[in-house]
Amino acid sequence: MENHDIIQSINRLIETSKDGEFGFRTCAGHAHHLELREVFNRRADECRQAASELRVVVGELGGDPEDSGTASAAMHRGWVAVKGALSGYTDQMLLEECERAEDVAVARYGAALDDDLPTSLRALVERQFAGVKHTHAEMRALRDAETAKAA
Repeated sequence: MENHDIIQSINRLIETSKDGEFGFRTCAGHAHHLELREVFNRRADECRQAASELRVVVGELGGDPEDSGTASAAMHRGWVAVKGALSGYTDQMLLEECERAEDVAVARYGAALDDDLPTSLRALVERQFAGVKHTHAEMRALRDAETAKAA
């Protein structure tokens, strides 16, 4: 795989991480329970850290690291804002939207690992992917717990 292709692949992950940071921060601002706000803020910090690690790699490869998220994630956050304004920001709704966003992150990290990455970079992406999968499972579990409370 050529440097240009590797840079492009890693920049997609930076965008994904920035999307996660922005999304979790937004959800933290609307969460009703302090514990959930803390979870969202921790996850936002982890996404910020992941993007930072990846930005270093892109720079080392001679590329220009992305510094923002994707347009599709911005539209998703807009949809969440509309939905929240119309039906109220519930913790259930926030968790559902976080889980949807983590579905996208899982797919993007999986796609990056399909690329022929250098060994040291592959290790970094695999470590971050494990974190993404953990966060996805956490959002699902929290969503399920919130659903059970409402039943």
